[in-house]
Amino acid sequence: MATLNTDPVYKTDALIAEDIDAYLQQHQNKSMVRFITCGSVDDGKSTLIGRLLYDSKMIFEDQLAALESDSKRVGTQGQEIDFALLVDGLAAEREQGITIDVAYRFFATEKRKFIVADCPGHEQYTRNMVTGASTADLAVILIDARKGVLVQTKRHSFLCHQLGIKNLVLAVNKMDLIDYDRSKFDAIVADYAHFAESIGIDSFTAIPMSGLAGDNITSRSGNTDWYDGPTLMEHLEAIEVRTDVNLGKAFRMPVQWVNRPNLDFRGFSGLIATGSVKPGDTLRSLPSGKTSKVKSVVTMGGELDAGIAGQSVTITLEDEIDCSRGDVLAAADSPPEVADQFETTLVWMDDEPLVVGRAYWMKLGTQVVSVTVAEPKFEIDVNTMEHLAAKTLHLNQIGVAEITTDRRVVFDPYTENRALGGFILIDKITNHTVGAGMLHFSLRRSQNVHWQATDITRDHHADMKNQKPRVLWFTGLSGSGKSTIANEVEKKLAVMNRHTFLLDGDNIRHGLNKDLGFTESDRIENIRRIGEVAKLMTDAGLIVLTAFISPFRADRQLVRDMMDEAEFIEIHVDTPLEVAEARDVKGLYKKARAGELKNFTGIDSPYEEPEAPEIRVNTVAMSPEEAADYIIGQILPLK
Repeated sequence: MATLNTDPVYKTDALIAEDIDAYLQQHQNKSMVRFITCGSVDDGKSTLIGRLLYDSKMIFEDQLAALESDSKRVGTQGQEIDFALLVDGLAAEREQGITIDVAYRFFATEKRKFIVADCPGHEQYTRNMVTGASTADLAVILIDARKGVLVQTKRHSFLCHQLGIKNLVLAVNKMDLIDYDRSKFDAIVADYAHFAESIGIDSFTAIPMSGLAGDNITSRSGNTDWYDGPTLMEHLEAIEVRTDVNLGKAFRMPVQWVNRPNLDFRGFSGLIATGSVKPGDTLRSLPSGKTSKVKSVVTMGGELDAGIAGQSVTITLEDEIDCSRGDVLAAADSPPEVADQFETTLVWMDDEPLVVGRAYWMKLGTQVVSVTVAEPKFEIDVNTMEHLAAKTLHLNQIGVAEITTDRRVVFDPYTENRALGGFILIDKITNHTVGAGMLHFSLRRSQNVHWQATDITRDHHADMKNQKPRVLWFTGLSGSGKSTIANEVEKKLAVMNRHTFLLDGDNIRHGLNKDLGFTESDRIENIRRIGEVAKLMTDAGLIVLTAFISPFRADRQLVRDMMDEAEFIEIHVDTPLEVAEARDVKGLYKKARAGELKNFTGIDSPYEEPEAPEIRVNTVAMSPEEAADYIIGQILPLK
């Protein structure tokens, strides 16, 4: 059995044996520091964390026994321990065939408790690093002393700075492999300092160390007698972490759910992001703007005199106001902003690039809204901090872009409030997290444009026409028969005295969308505009028929999300490619095959068939009139 580090600073065994209650009380009152280790591949992050866990005596004896039986490296006092085996999340992923986003480890010393986020250093796992850094108080940025400052070092440093981490440690690791050469250490520190200054980092602590040999991790090393700074553990134990930084801010609590166990109790539950709240305080519910006074602040343990940042509470109010999940309760005299257009810094995290104009889900606190991203203003080169022209963002690229949400959201700038300023983007089809971002500010136009209420409602328009507004969205390959069938349906509805309007793809491109081409982004914008027009027409009480290829599921979903429930009817005009190409009424397939027509759906641009359309018609088995009769039968009654 290996002998654990017996440095007096870590001796807790005696207190545990003498008075377990005293030990637990001492442990409970220790301050907590959350930190992340980041850097490039194979710079020793897992070995470093393993050393911290080992030397802080927070690993179990059976783990030590297992490690001793499969030892690879030499630790302190001659024990053979592979510290990386303690924490290597990437190895666990390979063994278990699963994805581990971030591996969080807990350990403690006599002075403090720690949570460390261990993330892979590979470039494709930058998203994991962002996840860990989003809640960290401190970042340990590792550098392999043999390699110096690398691109990934710069990327992680920039992201830590953007994410608001003020405490940075530059851990120049593997000093044993360069014979503890001071001049090389100084050169690395100078190189990093030059870069840090260029991105606005005004201070950091540089420590020469070896995670393998234990130099300057938990005890000072005689191999670096030229270094007179703290060990990593001394620095972690001494660093001042502002635990009250959120307490001094105005009250904010994103509502996670409405708690109503009985008719006499209605509370709003959530985690207090900033500030404090007590009975008698006046709160504002946003985005509605309604106000009420706090009746009580409740937890599982009973009522509190006050709730503070970091606590999960349930708040009851004196008045019944409109407030639900996704809303924000805030100090009435200092509310956050509400807007629907923003400038952001965006980190792209998906193998598929950002599609400008495509609708993604945006999760901001407890709010989930649909969002589109404009063409980036620029991409940031993490090597030079140069602003580069960009049409989109690819995996791990960082850029500044404007975003637009489908409704107004409650926010604070990220620099003021992480909870209401940081967001993630989610692909609507795959549900993958594809990006993360930080809100800078709302765009001025979003504050100056307001919705004007009118007295004649959409319901009134529909009642006048004695029908229920619908959008009949015909989608299919070019030549499938969309326009022909849509025209037949409209004629039949006209005979039935229904008020309709047919929007045809070719016709729209003669006017409203004449400025758009056939690139992916132009196709998306084409469908977005048609969706907005169709929505206006349904507001007027019309039955709208649209005949567009609309090849992408995400974009058809974008239009569906614009409409009221059950108002959008997707009709797949199902025609095999070979049949549509054989018809080739307009000669477009021939041009596409000859290379004269680029981005043509079905040839060099994909068509994503509807997975669950409300109606599917097979034009091989049906004539246009038969298809129209079938569709009419499916959508009746229209009132």
